[in-house]
Amino acid sequence: MDPKKTALVLIEFQNDFTTENGTLHGAVKGVMAKTNMLANTVETVDAARKAGATIVFVPISFAEGYGEMRDEPYGILKGVKDSGSFRKGSWGAQIVDALKPQAGDIVIEGKRGLGTFESTNLDWVLRQRGITDVALGGFLTNCCVESTMRTAYEKGYNVVTLTDCTAAITQEEQDFACAKNFPMFSRPLTHNDWLAELTGEKKASDKTRGYEAAE
Repeated sequence: MDPKKTALVLIEFQNDFTTENGTLHGAVKGVMAKTNMLANTVETVDAARKAGATIVFVPISFAEGYGEMRDEPYGILKGVKDSGSFRKGSWGAQIVDALKPQAGDIVIEGKRGLGTFESTNLDWVLRQRGITDVALGGFLTNCCVESTMRTAYEKGYNVVTLTDCTAAITQEEQDFACAKNFPMFSRPLTHNDWLAELTGEKKASDKTRGYEAAE
């Protein structure tokens, strides 16, 4: 794995998910604690940045009134609107302080739906930089992360999903996505195993699966 051809793509690490008093934090904080995902992600970003990989943040945001959505959204986007989440310019829409973008990092604008590629220029940015490998982390494991993973796979990227840098609403959903869905469209790895491959500093312990369902 060549760090110069690798991007770490971080999906919706925003206060509404990550931080106490965030509108959706209560829904994910249990799984966040179980996977230690925020601390793992901070460690991963620091190491990947030092290794020369591209760090890409992909937040989601909506204008006041959520005019980008249909008049009566359903499913997960209805939940976003009903909870008043990710309002452009709000504290909740800001990237969490622990992962504040640094010089050289990229913040992709325009995410309005579930997949990270569909309403943004992410693919153009990655290809302009010669990126062939992407590693994914963020929220929700079985929603935006999985949607992005499937599209990246179909676009021909070498895809890794970082199982302990993700969180879902329930542990059951987290376990099922990582153990059953991720291996079909990516190589699921823990952050330590991925960093081992990226930096070559130690041998990865489980390159093929990288996930153990929580007991």
